[in-house]
Amino acid sequence: MRLWLAGTVSAVPAAWAGLVDDAAIFPPGDAPLAEAVSAYQVRQGEWFADLVGPLVVRDADLSEVPTDVPVSVVLTGGAGAVAGVASLAAKKGHHLVGLEAAVRDLDDMSGNVRRITTAVDAARDAGALADTTVYVELPQADPTPDWLHAADVVAEAEHHLKFRTGGVEAPLFPAPSTVAAWIDAALDRETSFKCTAGLHHAVRHRDHETGFEHLGFLNVLLATRAAFDGGSADEVARVLDDHYANDLVAMARQSDLEGARRWFTSYGSCSVTEPLEELVGLGLLETPHE
Repeated sequence: MRLWLAGTVSAVPAAWAGLVDDAAIFPPGDAPLAEAVSAYQVRQGEWFADLVGPLVVRDADLSEVPTDVPVSVVLTGGAGAVAGVASLAAKKGHHLVGLEAAVRDLDDMSGNVRRITTAVDAARDAGALADTTVYVELPQADPTPDWLHAADVVAEAEHHLKFRTGGVEAPLFPAPSTVAAWIDAALDRETSFKCTAGLHHAVRHRDHETGFEHLGFLNVLLATRAAFDGGSADEVARVLDDHYANDLVAMARQSDLEGARRWFTSYGSCSVTEPLEELVGLGLLETPHE
């Protein structure tokens, strides 16, 4: 854990530490890579540094990232890109925290997961990726038997799940019932997950410009807690669908959020300041005294 001032522990409680992966270069932020790297490095001296996890970059970007910046790499070339990323990271000494691969073969999801696993295992046999967490993104769909079997294969390989909770079009925003089913599938397999896209704010809301209904990262965290505590699918979906900040804050103050983070580990956001400001504004994160 980083120190925000010499001799003092992080000002960010464990419930929020590492919650936000810095995905500044991805839509809708689309920050130039050099600017994203610079902002990440400057932020390391801030009191809220521990709120932020690694910088999320594409595989093609890795060579342009300084080795002192922890990164999670999104594979654009699928399983075939694993070897190149692993080799470059090992050669240059990159701090490769995560590797994120999407399942694209919808006719053979389990086979796609196995191909990713084979490539990761080969890289590890070659001495790379030893401390790298592998995330496998399953398709944005209500879990079918094939989807659930693919999740089984992810769990068997001791990888982690990745769920896409938004995008640039309305159909890319899943219904609360769908996300509730994803969370249930992860917990049923004792497999943690991260989310990406769409979680721009703490509380579920409708974007005034696009009309899209966004989940809130606080909704997802509390829904994970509810599911772990034995809540029904309908109960978990209701937490995900709750638009009222007061409801969610009251629930958060009574919940073991740190325990829920064991399962919902982080989410990618093109903004770090937005979740920070909202957690402070909701009274769930206190700024340190001068």
